[in-house]
Amino acid sequence: MSVNDDRPIMLAPPADPAPLGLAGFALTTFLLSAANAGWTRGATALNSGEWLPYALAYGGVAQLLAGMWEFRNRNVFGATAFGTYGSFWIGLWFYVRYIAAIPGENVANDLGWILTGFAIFTLYMLIFSMQANTAIFGVFLGLEVALIVLAIGRFSLNANLIKVGGYVGIVTAALAWYTSAAGIAAGMGGRVRLPVGPPLIRSRAG
Repeated sequence: MSVNDDRPIMLAPPADPAPLGLAGFALTTFLLSAANAGWTRGATALNSGEWLPYALAYGGVAQLLAGMWEFRNRNVFGATAFGTYGSFWIGLWFYVRYIAAIPGENVANDLGWILTGFAIFTLYMLIFSMQANTAIFGVFLGLEVALIVLAIGRFSLNANLIKVGGYVGIVTAALAWYTSAAGIAAGMGGRVRLPVGPPLIRSRAG
């Protein structure tokens, strides 16, 4: 073989990072939502330690990495979603770990505004998710409802609304796990496949 062979080297396409990002989102959302629903150590969630380490490691770092890998796949939607929600979990970890314990800090008001901000972001991502598939749309719809309910619950100090938001979050986590599993099945290319449904809005090319 000539050392001057200029033929292009064909590289295998990278694996889809979305199942990892969805799994990280699902587990952390489930743990925090279980705390909000009162399934673990109470409705305040900040007193529950189950979710906090995984907010940093799995919901945060792993999801942020998935977002960066989505840039490599030229998937602007996935990169923005995973990058943002990964950063959300990392930021929430820092807030609970270092800010919430400061004497006089109005934690409920802080969380209300944080949740409101991410509800605004999730709203336009929800609209764009209609061009993906039904499963992805379901994840964003559940998340949007959970964020709105939890924000209202935090602002109003309403424990019942926080519990409702927790239940919606649990459903959202289940949808994200399902969508993650569907992505793994599709990536493996085997016989087991999980339907994700068509996009609710077809692209112009479609």
